[in-house]
Amino acid sequence: MIKKKKKITTILLISNGHGEDLNGSLIGEALKSVDNNLTIDAFPIVGEGKSYFSKNINIVAPLESMPSGGIFYLDPLNLIKDLSSGLLSLTIKQIITINKLKNNYDLVISIGDIVSLFFAYLTDNNFVSFLVANSSYYEGKLKLPFLTKIFLKSSRCQLIFAKDKLTADDLQTQGFKKTICEGYPIMDALKPIGKNLELYPEIPMIALLPGSRLPEALHNLSLHLEVCKILVKISNQNWQFRGALVPNITNNDLKAIADNLGWDYNSGVFSTEIDGKNVLVKVYNDAFADILLQCNLVLGMAGTAVEQAVGLGKPVIQNSGKGPQFTYRFAEAQMRLLGSSTITIEDDDNKTIIYEKTALKIIEILKDKEFLAKCIDNGKKRIGDSGASLKMAKKILLM
Repeated sequence: MIKKKKKITTILLISNGHGEDLNGSLIGEALKSVDNNLTIDAFPIVGEGKSYFSKNINIVAPLESMPSGGIFYLDPLNLIKDLSSGLLSLTIKQIITINKLKNNYDLVISIGDIVSLFFAYLTDNNFVSFLVANSSYYEGKLKLPFLTKIFLKSSRCQLIFAKDKLTADDLQTQGFKKTICEGYPIMDALKPIGKNLELYPEIPMIALLPGSRLPEALHNLSLHLEVCKILVKISNQNWQFRGALVPNITNNDLKAIADNLGWDYNSGVFSTEIDGKNVLVKVYNDAFADILLQCNLVLGMAGTAVEQAVGLGKPVIQNSGKGPQFTYRFAEAQMRLLGSSTITIEDDDNKTIIYEKTALKIIEILKDKEFLAKCIDNGKKRIGDSGASLKMAKKILLM
């Protein structure tokens, strides 16, 4: 049944994932900037909804973190871990909650994939879909699940946002005529705070992005530190390394990494020596945008953060991790999504070989001015500029 359109005063944002929450929070913030009288609530299906808290958007969903962080599609074992940690009971709670709340809203915005769409559909409300997890860059033509097609073809689906123009054109061709592209909101999150990173402008700076999920990010950071050490060893030039960490990584975590690797750690600085050369890696938990904007290249083992780096025109080198998120399969999918800007170093049982290959690739890339210029063009094409959140908010409120 088609719901009669009325002035929108209450909106529910439904998202299923860390990156999806970030996009949802940015759209919610933009909606409030257009109409400060709106009541906007959030329903994060996965994780703790930290992005919504940071924007002072009220959360109405039951919150509980799962071991996979919602990335169980990459490995069936992660689904088993989630189920044993209460995924089924959490899902039942979420369905009960959404049914209790569904009459409180004039519009629902789904940010994610089939899961967020399913919950949006359950509300019996008109809804908008932002297909954050879907892109035609993965396979050339988007193959949507059967249920996703049903939800998007529903008369209650008012508008479909794609995150890139290729996907929007593809979906239009497939008959989803309500599809448009206004850009990718994640670029609106890159607001530097003017952090003094103590950089020398003439020396290349490598950004380390080990990811946000613990303990995975700690393992990734360890790998990055070893790459930095080998890079200093085999290179004749000077380097600067700056790591962007999530706030829930503690000093004790970092000291444990240093002890395990044979490094020193003190007050945000990792240090060691190799062949008489000093290696310094400075890490921050409040300077993500500053680091990303000022770096020359990214060592990345993350999802959304790597997309943001590509959007800025930065070259990204990826290493395979142990997961649950960042595995070779995930990295390979990132390469298809993000194009030539991302390069993944093949895994090897000999970790030293991985470190050496990664270090050599860093040196090679930063000497290739033609490739670096292509990264800038590729970033604009695949991710786009800032301003998407506001454009999407205006489209939603003008429906």
